Amino acid sequence: MSKLFEACRLGSIELKNRVIMAPMTRSRADEHGLPTEMMVEYYAQRASAGLIIAEGTYPSEDGKGYCRTPGIVNAEQIAAWRKVTEAVHVRGGQIVLQIMHCGRCSHASNKSPDSETVAPSAISADGEVFTEEGMKPFSTPRALKLEEIAGVIENFRQATANAYGAGFDGVELHCTSGYLPAQFLSPGSNQREDAYGGNLENRVRFVKEVLEAMASVKGADRVGLRIGPGITFNDVKEPNPQETFEALLSTLAPMGLAYLHVMRGGPLDIMALATDVFKGPFIINRGYDKRSAEEAVNAQATAVAFGSPFIANPDFVERMQADHPLNEVDQASLYNPTPEGYIDYPVMDA
Repeated sequence: MSKLFEACRLGSIELKNRVIMAPMTRSRADEHGLPTEMMVEYYAQRASAGLIIAEGTYPSEDGKGYCRTPGIVNAEQIAAWRKVTEAVHVRGGQIVLQIMHCGRCSHASNKSPDSETVAPSAISADGEVFTEEGMKPFSTPRALKLEEIAGVIENFRQATANAYGAGFDGVELHCTSGYLPAQFLSPGSNQREDAYGGNLENRVRFVKEVLEAMASVKGADRVGLRIGPGITFNDVKEPNPQETFEALLSTLAPMGLAYLHVMRGGPLDIMALATDVFKGPFIINRGYDKRSAEEAVNAQATAVAFGSPFIANPDFVERMQADHPLNEVDQASLYNPTPEGYIDYPVMDA
């Protein structure tokens, strides 16, 4: 049997196979950030994955970036997410929640009226964001005051506690794609002159303290970190990603995190970065098929995450095992608030 379908362990999380469902925004939450019944079915259908990493979920109203994305802020959202985790667990699956604070990557029309767009510095990201009224330029953020940062870190800790209250098996910090933790790391978006900006040690500080806060809830061995060294999505300007991410991972290595989730696509040798610097379990992601995934786990990766194949194939693991053809993704329905293109993809022989 291929090593890809063998059990493995990420920290204290036991996986039945090494095929991970990557976190993917699908815009099916309601206007209050509540996971819907569609989402319960969607995740339950994909419970044969070794681990599901649920879509990016905001830890505070300020952290919301996109329309129809879920939150983990209040009792109603916790209760709604609990339906998802219970449905996954009933089918023998494991699921962790990705906590995603979008920082400056947002537009006011996607957020509640009493929330703000905040970032390390008052520098707008170059680009546009989807809203219910169409594409709009990113809002100009307000720079966080030094005395406010502890409160933002507390939002991540509370979101982690809320996730466990909702039945998740762990949490993942989204530290790529130009969102708030990545904004603190990058000198292009972080021009602070205090303890959270300037030199590399200071720029790493926010991510380190957020992960420490998340780990304080139930241990570091249930906390993962997602990074994308050198990926420039959402206007990330990082002149020396090798230096930045070596410093970050060297700082975090003693924490004993459950896993590192690395997106390839930048200029760095991410396999070497994960094995030589992080030295813990790691998931590798982006553009893999069965053969390349098998090569990755036969080399040094602990597991491989897949995105698009899980969208169109709820039984993706079984299809890979059987070498069965895959359904094609319907691109037009990726972000529509409808069941079509979400929970109606056929399984094998159905």
